[in-house]
Amino acid sequence: MRRRSHKAPERLYAVSVDAVAAEGKCIVRTEDGVIFVDNPTGGPGVAPGDVVDLRVTNRKKQYREAVAEHIHELSPVRTEPFCEHFGTCGGCKWQHIRYDEQLRFKHQQVVDHLTRIGKVPLPDIRAILAAHPTQYYRNKLEFTCAEGRWLTQAEVGTTETIDPRAVGFHVPGRFDKVLPIRHCYLQPDPSNAIRLAVANYAFENELSLYNLKVHTGFLRTLIIRTAESSGQLMVTVQVAQDKPETLAGLLNFLQTTFPQITSLNYIINTKKNDSYQDQEVINWSGKPYIEERMDAGSGLGGESQTLTFRVGPKSFYQTNAQQAFTLYKVARDWARLTGKERVYDLYTGTGTIALFVARMAQHVVGVEYVEASVADARVNAQVNGITNTTFVAGDMRDILTDGFFDQHGRPDVVITDPPRAGMDEAVTRQLLKAAPERIVYVSCNTATQARDLGILDEGYRVADVQPVDMFPHTHHVENIALLVKK
Repeated sequence: MRRRSHKAPERLYAVSVDAVAAEGKCIVRTEDGVIFVDNPTGGPGVAPGDVVDLRVTNRKKQYREAVAEHIHELSPVRTEPFCEHFGTCGGCKWQHIRYDEQLRFKHQQVVDHLTRIGKVPLPDIRAILAAHPTQYYRNKLEFTCAEGRWLTQAEVGTTETIDPRAVGFHVPGRFDKVLPIRHCYLQPDPSNAIRLAVANYAFENELSLYNLKVHTGFLRTLIIRTAESSGQLMVTVQVAQDKPETLAGLLNFLQTTFPQITSLNYIINTKKNDSYQDQEVINWSGKPYIEERMDAGSGLGGESQTLTFRVGPKSFYQTNAQQAFTLYKVARDWARLTGKERVYDLYTGTGTIALFVARMAQHVVGVEYVEASVADARVNAQVNGITNTTFVAGDMRDILTDGFFDQHGRPDVVITDPPRAGMDEAVTRQLLKAAPERIVYVSCNTATQARDLGILDEGYRVADVQPVDMFPHTHHVENIALLVKK
């Protein structure tokens, strides 16, 4: 029988935190190598410049992982977190770091990834474009309704009976534990009021919430979408059981309490997971969509246009609409369109970038894997009276062939905005064969973007780089790279 090791964990005392690393972790450099420091649930958060005691939790060949157990000295880059749930809910992990320092760290992350992974010649990387505002900037949040409430340290020690149900966010690393949220600073009103009202209604009317371990219970998720540009509001309730009277009571309550809801929907999902892209969404009241509006600026003829995007319960739309506008403007400017170009918009989603640039191009071809998104893109083109776009659904690796280029014309400009995994190498190789004059590469993961730039270096040079902060108080950063044919 193999004996368990009872060796005491390695500890380091009064060490300085040097910098931030991938996924929002921090770095401590020692004579024995690098240590990546994570923030334990309920902890105060670690920032570069802190002096801390560490407990090593994992040892790898090239690095160690640790958590901070005590902070001796606080870094000057710190600030007071604004949310009472900081450190527990897992969102907004950089609240304790001043926003100007967050931007500096994100800019450095872009520099490090493009330099160390891409290893291609780079121009001076522009200053990151800050987000405004830095609170209440999201237009979509999804709350979990569960029987499996996370207890804080204070609640663990109390003798009072605590309701095991919660409506809120998953605690990091615990699929079965949900932290009840009293106030969230991510989404504007009436998001908080709706969430609290649903929780109170469920508790007062003895609605069972979903048990994530044994898969029983009724109420599963609450999805709230707001559109500041139009004032429209969508609420979608997901339940696990077909109980018409119980569901009707909840939906009628929402409709009466919040008459500003313009789209009220529900999903009956009996699967063992909450994903609903494969589920039917039923519209209870109002329209089955809300509308986001975006000023597209002046076209080649000088005329201005406001684009309208229909956003359904399953639609993808940038969750920070104001910064999305900033992102799209940079991408369009760098495409340098004169009205004669054939543009390919890869990973087009619901066609937002394609439609944003369409009036400046001869024709835009949008390619997207998700068929429902392509259907949304076609509707959005029709709604806006845009006729010079073609949207195609399918796997990018299979679609971008010589035959596809022969059918739709070879691109003069390519705008690509892939998921975090970046572009498949086969897609990257096809772009080299297609040889457009310019490629505008929009990325939410600069590590995979850098990898792809390394491949594209065979035929393109990086002419410009613009980081954009889409998600304040998190480690995430968007980046735009302009590639010009050598």
